[in-house]
Amino acid sequence: MGSDATASVTVESINPKVLKCEYAVRGEIVTHAQRLQQQLQTNPGSLPFDEIIYCNIGNPQSLGQQPITFFREVLALSDHPALLEKPETSVLFSSDSIARAKQILSSIPGKATGAYSHSQGIKGLRDAIAEGIAARDGFPANADDIFLTDGASPGVHNMMQLLLRSESDGILCPIPQYPLYSASIALHGGTLVPYYLDEATGWGLEISEVKKQLEDARSKGITVRALVVINPGNPTGQVLAEENQRQIVEFCKNEGLVLLADEVYQENIYVDDKKFNSFKKIARSMGYGEEDLPLVSYQSISKGYYGECGKRGGYMEVTGFSSSVREQIYKVASVNLCSNISGQILASLVMNPPKPGDASYESYVAERDGILKSLARRAKALEDALNSLEGVTCNKAEGAMYLFPQVRLPQKAIEAAKAAKKAPDAFYALSLLESTGVVVVPGSGFGQVPGTYHFRCTILPQEDKIPAIISRLTAFHEAFLNQYRD
Repeated sequence: MGSDATASVTVESINPKVLKCEYAVRGEIVTHAQRLQQQLQTNPGSLPFDEIIYCNIGNPQSLGQQPITFFREVLALSDHPALLEKPETSVLFSSDSIARAKQILSSIPGKATGAYSHSQGIKGLRDAIAEGIAARDGFPANADDIFLTDGASPGVHNMMQLLLRSESDGILCPIPQYPLYSASIALHGGTLVPYYLDEATGWGLEISEVKKQLEDARSKGITVRALVVINPGNPTGQVLAEENQRQIVEFCKNEGLVLLADEVYQENIYVDDKKFNSFKKIARSMGYGEEDLPLVSYQSISKGYYGECGKRGGYMEVTGFSSSVREQIYKVASVNLCSNISGQILASLVMNPPKPGDASYESYVAERDGILKSLARRAKALEDALNSLEGVTCNKAEGAMYLFPQVRLPQKAIEAAKAAKKAPDAFYALSLLESTGVVVVPGSGFGQVPGTYHFRCTILPQEDKIPAIISRLTAFHEAFLNQYRD
């Protein structure tokens, strides 16, 4: 019986959409890194390095970033309300975290964080998020437009499920792109329509390029449903200028496209001459209302200065859809019952943090600014180091958490990669891992102009680790070029 059952489920017999789906951020190189980490634990000194440094994924707390005190105090009190009755709590916790926890608990039926919530999320928490969005943008926000999710990813899947009917439906995505988009499009049976960001202009988004790709897709019979914009960019780190955003809004309106705005790095801006503007703010400032543009905006608690990846919280703000379509979005959300309550609470805190005059405000600002300033210094140090390497060019990280350098590989290295049946940049990244213990993601996992090779490296290792990463990377790169020099 067992053998028959096993034989009935083979790679050939499973859903082909699953086979088509790839997610490079946790792909082959990361799996190999985990094997090497196990080897170091069981046999110390057996490798040419003493630790694995994971620069492959935006996972700040795994690399030593500390959580924001106020957020965790509120979460602890909300999860264990009995603490609020103890006299020592007023000594151990700030007065505003106690007040916020009481406010949150009063909005939860039964004051139970272990209970299911409304499928869009707890109403009081959505109210707090809507207040935060309105304060950020200067335009009203409605709690009924907010769907709380386990990180931004389920919201992306929700929209792909809604929009993609068959392979004849396409989604315009930037190249390079965060592999969540290619993976979710593949899983839901659609077609990715690529538009290329211009590396020569700091990963610029040119409307003429997007229009060209849209027209090309339509000429092939593809119905393009939506445009994905990642701002600040992942893996590319650029921050869109306001005028560019207005062009994008106008383009989507004129072409009848849903605008999917990935804005999860909105707090991660490292340059003085750029600032984050949400696409909703831009659209409203242009005079476009709900009826003019279907827009879905994503936010997550995993990024920014908070880095609460494991708590799985985020939201999508859904505007510009008819009530009948919104009912369908809600129906799909209700199939999953609700997102986790800890993530919901943290999403409300991220969008509504302490304000001037609150007891935690000064310590909160010190923690937030300390993290963001440190990230900016790390980005600059790594960028300078990469640009000093032979055959490597790296654009400035204006925002987000990554650098995406281009590496000009010798022909001999490209041939060696071909012989090993690997993409050239994957061959480089694997060699880097085996020589140094540093884990990066090859550019082929994000998409790139054919004939170019890149890798994505996070800026998240703690500052005291950055010099060691730079020295390891420099020594490796020189040795690699010398080994394969034409």
